[in-house]
Amino acid sequence: MPLRPAALPIAMRRLVSALLPAALLVLAPLPAAAQGQSQSQSQEDDLPVAEIQAFAEVFERIKRAYVEEVEDADLLRNGMRGMLSELDPHSAYLDSEEFESLRESTQGEFGGVGIEVGIEDGQLTVITPIDDTPASRADLQSRDKILRIDDTPTDRLSLQEAVNLMRGDPGTEIRLTILRQDESAPLEVTLTREVIRTVSVKSELLETGYGYLRVSQFQTRTGAQVDSAIRRLERDAPLKGLVLDLRNNPGGVLQAAVDVADAFLDEGLIVYTEGRLPDSEMRFSAGRETVAADVPMVILINGGSASAAEIVAGALQDQRRGVVMGTESFGKGSVQQIMPLGNGEGLKLTTALYFTPDGRSIQAQGIEPDVEVIRGRLEVAEGSGLDVRESDLEGHLRSPDEQRTRSRISERLREDYQLGEALNLLKALDVLSQRRGG
Repeated sequence: MPLRPAALPIAMRRLVSALLPAALLVLAPLPAAAQGQSQSQSQEDDLPVAEIQAFAEVFERIKRAYVEEVEDADLLRNGMRGMLSELDPHSAYLDSEEFESLRESTQGEFGGVGIEVGIEDGQLTVITPIDDTPASRADLQSRDKILRIDDTPTDRLSLQEAVNLMRGDPGTEIRLTILRQDESAPLEVTLTREVIRTVSVKSELLETGYGYLRVSQFQTRTGAQVDSAIRRLERDAPLKGLVLDLRNNPGGVLQAAVDVADAFLDEGLIVYTEGRLPDSEMRFSAGRETVAADVPMVILINGGSASAAEIVAGALQDQRRGVVMGTESFGKGSVQQIMPLGNGEGLKLTTALYFTPDGRSIQAQGIEPDVEVIRGRLEVAEGSGLDVRESDLEGHLRSPDEQRTRSRISERLREDYQLGEALNLLKALDVLSQRRGG
């Protein structure tokens, strides 16, 4: 059936009338003197007239023949959603409610289960659970596939639609059907939504002289919180080593990632971006002022370390600032910009890619650890400092030479094999440093 513009709905006629004249204009014959000058510009500006006509015809047929009546605005909005969702998993059209949801996320407080998700191979996939949330307590893991949210299959949901389904009023329940690698059958997990208030930085001493710094995501003040945490760790004595834990960190604010890397670097490039537009090309370098430029470091990453977490790990790895340990990171190295539209809605559009100081692309590659250590459990072994010794028994006989005070050992080490290996490496580096100094 041929396209009959007069028969189209008003909204579609306006769209066609806005697009077709521009396309026809660049197809019209040009004066001979101007043809060579305008040829390249015309090629860039040409609109695909046949595809625009096909779009208009599809619009007309849906309006006329679909089983239920559909509003023009809904069809156009769905068309824009599809246009963006086919670009990559992170670009999206955001209506006013989705804009509000995004605002809540950046402020670090919302009602939900505390899970960062993405689309991988067409399937809704867990990037990482956020610390101290229903998702982390239920042991959801990076790369779990979410097959259903309650009774809704996820294979046809956009990323934002899935996020909207998982958020809700605190106290309400949600049922997720999960497919996990190496599991023969799907798992069903029931979670109770909570107000998710994310705390991005935690710290403690693993034992005397060795600090632990956990960054769960990158928010506006994460850089300042890292500086304060390091000063607290060094309050009683200088650190002999520090573990920076970026496992299951989904990323966040780019500037916060730069600030955290800058806490450990006193010079050099941290990250740069490349895109098609000049304003999408940026470079970030370390300043001279830093709180921990010389402390030996181990950086822990895993498959849930994404985006800004990969920026920090990649910068410290390329600058030879520390040893990256764990498993390969997620590989999300693209930059999204939020672009408001005149109707109060907006776009989340991928505009650039991240690169490490040595020029490595993070996108779909991830960060390879210097030392691979898979997830496991640290068993109590003789001589580990976690077993019971004669000197621990009440009323033990004291040695005349008993002067040594034993270090307090963090409870984290009992359950975290990767963290235990990171501490062992820091101790080995300290021994080598002392021997060289002697």
